[in-house]
This record gives sequence, structure tokens and C-alpha cells, in this order.
Amino acid sequence: MKIIKQLIWVLVLCASIFGQTVNLKFIETSDVHGMAFPYDFLNERETDYSLAHLSSYLKREREDTSYTEFLFDNGDFLQGTPFVYYYDFIDTSTVHAYARVMNFLEYDAASVGNHDIEAGHAVYDKFRSEINFPWLAANAVKTKNKQPYFEPYKLIEINGFKIAVIGLITPHVPNWLPENLWEGMYFDDMIESAQKWIIEVNKKEKPDFVIGLFHSGFDFTYGNQNEHTYKNENASQLVAKKVNGFDLIFVGHDHQGWDTVITNNYGNNVQILGPSSSARNIAVADVTLKMETDKVVKSINGYLYDLSDEEPDKEFLKIFQNDFNKTKEFVSRKIGSFTKEISSQESIFGNSAFVDLIHKIQLELTNADVSFTAPLSFNTTINEGDIFVKDMFKLYRYENLLYTMELSGKEIKDYLEYSYGIWFNQMKDENDHLLLFEKDEKGNLIFSNRTNSPQLKERFYNFDSAGGLIYEVDVTKPIGERISIKSFADGNEFNFKKKYKVALNSYRGNGGGNHLTNGAKINKNELSNRIINSTERDLRYYMMKWIEEKGDVTPEASGNWKVIPQEYWFKGMKKDFRLLFGSK
Repeated sequence: MKIIKQLIWVLVLCASIFGQTVNLKFIETSDVHGMAFPYDFLNERETDYSLAHLSSYLKREREDTSYTEFLFDNGDFLQGTPFVYYYDFIDTSTVHAYARVMNFLEYDAASVGNHDIEAGHAVYDKFRSEINFPWLAANAVKTKNKQPYFEPYKLIEINGFKIAVIGLITPHVPNWLPENLWEGMYFDDMIESAQKWIIEVNKKEKPDFVIGLFHSGFDFTYGNQNEHTYKNENASQLVAKKVNGFDLIFVGHDHQGWDTVITNNYGNNVQILGPSSSARNIAVADVTLKMETDKVVKSINGYLYDLSDEEPDKEFLKIFQNDFNKTKEFVSRKIGSFTKEISSQESIFGNSAFVDLIHKIQLELTNADVSFTAPLSFNTTINEGDIFVKDMFKLYRYENLLYTMELSGKEIKDYLEYSYGIWFNQMKDENDHLLLFEKDEKGNLIFSNRTNSPQLKERFYNFDSAGGLIYEVDVTKPIGERISIKSFADGNEFNFKKKYKVALNSYRGNGGGNHLTNGAKINKNELSNRIINSTERDLRYYMMKWIEEKGDVTPEASGNWKVIPQEYWFKGMKKDFRLLFGSK
């Protein structure tokens, strides 16, 4: 009788499931970087993209009962705007406003991004306790027990179907951030971790549909890496190809925007989707699952949706109006004044007041011999006159710490050779390009679809110059032979064999950009031993204090370095400036 009852139960269950169809809509935001409001706090102007725009889209979509919607985020939301900075580091006693925003929007899951880790344990551990959904990163592993520090996956059950969402983070976090920010964990290779967890999930949960939520980019060749690079920074496509079982992979981290289908090494199609950044658009996958006799038939329609087509949700703006007001008051506080305007545009082509102000502050704060820094904004201006907190986010975009490290004279020279090698083209004559651009196989410049301007070979935030030294950069010479250091800025002799104190940010000091590893040839494991001192708070905080103490500041280009031949530099600069920014 017991066996008969069991058979009847199985038949009833099969009858209920057989032929069952479910329509689903999976929506992904990624790299929002705190862009909750349709407002640019730095330039005091409205924007046509934000999570307030997303809120309007979600309300309309959720009214449609023909499908069930799920909302995911792919990390990097705790850094990027004064709004999240304020609740990360200023108002730390209340529930984080961005947690309240995500709870209001009813996210179902999110992955952890490297910039979320950058906020530090105190911030992201607290934030994790305040959200109403799982925060995923299967390959962020606790050192003490080898278990995931965050949740490894989320299981969704709907109408008899099971959907598993596995989260991963780029394993390059230790290459960019000081260990105290990720203390107690390490980061596994994404391919190995994906293989481990898809086996675990299939065994334990037996899902009908598997989604990857990866804070990692699509292009695995970025940064001179390849498909065999262990712990590849942007391994999302590699996981899709090499690890069987994923139906849909949401990517992030690279801010590029992706909508493509690839065939993996097992002959199965995998849909890959990813938005750009700052809630400009979202990635959407319309999925239908249908139960047939012995399998689930799946169909996926993926696309990117531009949020500028939406209006900001009035209810959203009303609920979070107080948070908006607090942020606006914070960024509007006066901290000093500049006697002249500075622009980051000039920093892309040579010595500039914009970057030299950062050098000056770093040298004074650390009493170092040499300062390294790059322009962290590509196209921004800080006006003459009163300077406010908001202007500090233009001058310095990231929450880096300030390191003082020990380097030899030879390592300093090699560091600069590396930087100018990825920055400037080897010019054949005065009509050649000054900047090193991406080119196709025919030698033509490759233009960005998003900006309609030529793409630089390297990211501008890796264009480090030096403060405290007098030197020349000969752009007619090959990489490794361009830098000629004359002396220190005070006229004292610079010696290749001596050791010097160098001020630079924690991103660079931990190996970010490869200036210290590939350039100065310092072993990655040796970098921490070179650190003499580190600030406790982010460099921007100390910059604000420095300007407050000075009151009136005159930013000036020190002229401590120049590109030669000067006529090559001048014509190349004019030519490339027009390409990137228009006429000059």
C-alpha cells in the first residue's frame, strides 16, 4: 500500500509539472558606483540616468503578470559618488542609505565588487547585515576555515523549477588593495571556483537553470593577460567557455556593456550580458523554461536597456530626499580657495597644475623624496575661486590610502620608463601621434562606440608622472630608454644606487597597474616589505585637511619634467588634444 501511495504521489507530481511553462525576466545592474539619484553632485546638474530611473522601470515591469521578475546587482556600488562616501565614512551610525535604496528596489541578489571591498571591513560587514538579500562571492574564501566569506550562491524556486545564481568576484583584489581591507580572506581563481561550485550546486540543488553573477569583465586579454593566466582579472568569458552548466552569465567590472552568445567547449550556448556603469543602462534576459518529458527546454532573449528612456520615480525621490539633502550639504562645504582654474585634460599630455597639486600634497604629507601619481579624472575642471568638498572628488576620484615606500634610484627610473612606455607613442616625426592609441591590423585608430573618440592603449589613470625630480622624456626613443633624470627638484644629486622614500597611492603600492612589478621589477610578494608608512584614512580626506589649513592655494605646474623634442611634443599634443577633446 505504501509503495502504491508513493507511485500515485509521483504520478500526480509529474502531471502537475509536465508541460509546465514559466516566463522569467532577470534584470542586472552593475558598477552603479552609488548613482542613486538623477543628479551629479560634483557639477551640480541633473542626469538622465540613476537608480531613481530604474525604480520607474521596475514599477511598470512588475505590473505585468505574464512573467516573474528578478533583480540582481553585480557589485561596485559602495564607491564612486559623494552619496555613498558620506554613508561609508561620515554618517556611520545609521543604516547605510544605499542599503535602504537596494532594499526599497527589492534586489534578489548581488555580487561583491572590488570597490565594495575597498570601503573596508567596517563598511561592507555592516552593509551586509543591513540588506535583505544575499551578497555573493563564492571565491572570496575565509582564511581560517576555507569556507566562502560571503554567500556562494542563491537558489530560486518557482512553479516547480529551480534557478541557481552563483556569484564570483575578480580575484585581483589583492593586486589593488591593502591587506587590511580584505583581511581574513583570500580570492580563488574564477574558473576553478566556478567548476567547484557548479558541481556542488548541481549535486545539492539539481537546478534547472544556472546563472553566473560575476563581478569580472568579458575581455580576458586585458592587461596583457591570456586564457592561461591564473587568476585572470576578467575571466567571465573563460568561465562560460570552460565550465559547463551555465545558461546565463551576467558580467560587470569593465564598464563596457555586453550582449553576446558564445558556444562553450561542450557545444552549449551561453548568453553573456552586462551593462556599462552608473545605472546608465541595465542588462535584461527574458527567459522561458518549459518542462518536457525528460528535460527542461530553455529560451533566452538578452538585451541592454537604456534607462534614459525612463522618468525618475517620484516616490523614490521623496523617500530618499533627506539622504539627498545630507549629501548635498556635505559636498557644499567650503574648504578653501584656488587662485586659478585647473583642468585634468592637460594632464593627459604632459606636466600640469592638476597633477602637480597632488604631487605637492603627497610630498608634504609624507616628507618623501619622490611622489608618483596619475590623473584620476580624464576630463574635469576645478574652477578658480571657492573650493568645496565636491571639488575633491574631481581632483581625486578613489578612496586610495597614501603609502610611503622605499625604492632605489634604479627602481624609480624603471618605474617611470614603464609608465611613459604605456603612455606615449614612439614618435617617428613631429606629425606622429604623441599618445599611444589602440590601432587595428591596418594601423588605423580604433574608436570607442561609447565616446566616439580614439581608444588609448592604456587607461589614463595609469599615466604616472613623478614629483620631486627634474627629468626629460624622449619620445623618439623606444620603451625603456626614454627617461633622463637630471637631479632632484632642489638640485641635489639623484643616485641610481641609493634608496629613497616614495609617496604613492595604495592601489599602485599593492601592484595596481604593474608599475612596481613589471616596471621596477619588484616581486609582488616583496611589495608589502617596502611600505614604510600608510595613512589610516583615504588620501582625499587628508587633501581636504591640507587645503583647509592652507586656505588660499595657487595650483601651478612645476615644470619639473618635459617631453623632448619639444616641437614633436607640441605638434603631437595639438593633434591628439583635438582627437580627444576637440579644438584647442
